[in-house]
Amino acid sequence: MDMLWSGWGDPAKAAPLPDSVTGLLRDLLGVKPRDTDARALDEISVPESSLDPATSKALADAVGGGAHVRTDAESRIRHTRGKSTPDLLRIRAGDVEDAPAAVVLPASHDDVLAVLRVCAEHGLALVPFGGGTSVVGGLAPERRSFVALDLRRMNGLLDIDPVSRTATLQPGLRAPDAEALLAEYGFTLGHFPQSYEWATIGGFAAARSSGQASAGYGRFDEMVLGLTLATPEGTLEVGRAPRSAAGPDLRQLILGSEGAFGVITAVTVRVRPVPHTRVYEGWRFASFEEGATALRRLAQDGPRPTVLRLSDETETLIGLAQPDAIGAAQVPSSAGCMAIAGYEGTEEDTTYRRARAAEVLRAAGGTLLGAEPGERWAHGRYSAPYLRDSLLDAGAFAETLETATFWSRIPELYAAVRTALTETLTAAGTPPLVMCHISHVYENGASLYFTVVSAQGDDAVAHWEPAKRAANEAVLNAGGTITHHHGVGTDHRDWYVREAGPLGVEALRAVKRRLDPDGLLSPGILLPVD
Repeated sequence: MDMLWSGWGDPAKAAPLPDSVTGLLRDLLGVKPRDTDARALDEISVPESSLDPATSKALADAVGGGAHVRTDAESRIRHTRGKSTPDLLRIRAGDVEDAPAAVVLPASHDDVLAVLRVCAEHGLALVPFGGGTSVVGGLAPERRSFVALDLRRMNGLLDIDPVSRTATLQPGLRAPDAEALLAEYGFTLGHFPQSYEWATIGGFAAARSSGQASAGYGRFDEMVLGLTLATPEGTLEVGRAPRSAAGPDLRQLILGSEGAFGVITAVTVRVRPVPHTRVYEGWRFASFEEGATALRRLAQDGPRPTVLRLSDETETLIGLAQPDAIGAAQVPSSAGCMAIAGYEGTEEDTTYRRARAAEVLRAAGGTLLGAEPGERWAHGRYSAPYLRDSLLDAGAFAETLETATFWSRIPELYAAVRTALTETLTAAGTPPLVMCHISHVYENGASLYFTVVSAQGDDAVAHWEPAKRAANEAVLNAGGTITHHHGVGTDHRDWYVREAGPLGVEALRAVKRRLDPDGLLSPGILLPVD
């Protein structure tokens, strides 16, 4: 099944907002119902494909026939941009001027190499397409004439090594399918980002994804042991051992490259036994500062839960700490902040870590709320994108952004981004509700994930752009990284260039020139066009 073309995920899971929430949006933010409905798919006019017959035939020959080269309107619309709020608002309004000229579906590494040769011969740009879940412009190249390389046919488990606990997966394999295949052997990847239901293995690697259980399982880039990359110049295979001192780690060059250096065609990852026990519980803290201190103590001195996250006062009050219970917070408004701690593993290990962590959380000022808040979070952990769509349907604007920094800088970064968003959107006549949570913790720092809700205004996309720029500036000025797990894409590219510095960017340009000398791969994504 394809994802909803004008929103997120499975259309059957979308639900209108309850009256209590629409009333809150109206009274608090001045949100008004939309005057017009979004266009239907068959009402959208797509520019004529720029693919000439010779190129179309060459691509078809590369992937085993014309059935795997699609130029129909629906296929091209479904591969237009990603799933950020501006992406959705534009496509709902019928703006598909930057639709790909064609959608090409390879079935193997050799197919991908053949497609790259055709693109090089015909001067055609190419953007790899996995689940289509990018929210940072990662599927929107600067060149108008390009093909989307849909990797859905490359969706297998290539190898499993139960002794070493490794598995080799193809890039188009969606996360739930990967989990099902691994479970047959008693293993799990343990990677559960909010995009889990739709995102793919290749996308996780290309964007340095981080899952909600990262405190226990680690980020995806920490799970990757080997990679195969198809480039216009040939094949690059990296990763012969779990760790190596044989020069700089080329895996790290491919991880996070977002299709700019090549197309990931296989990923070898570490896997772990399926846990016997999963327990999630809620904790209350009087303030975000107090809760952050508690999370830091667990991250630094342990025992570290598998899942560890903290919502600020606003997010807790609104109920976004449990997205499927939005508008119906489970604790009084005076209750401060809600934290979720989750434990996965053997029953013995889970019981031990839970008891020891509880000692730390109580000593830091936490009050146990029991299992119900934790289980509600686990049940609704993938609901937020659907909630975003419902907010858009109701006439509200809703978007997210994220960053990370060292523990000592968390308060400054938190305040700076909130201030930038609030002041910019208020000045534009759409005062926002700004919420935040910590969802990924490390010994030395943590991530901050912001959710912004406001009225859409006369032009929702135009009113968001200065707010996003202001937030990006605030992130860099306060010592944060421009992205923790969403990726760079085009939305963060100019700030990433500043974060990496001139010499760093030139080093990456040199890599791109060697692997992609004609600049055909994801032009303008990650790096400016040379």
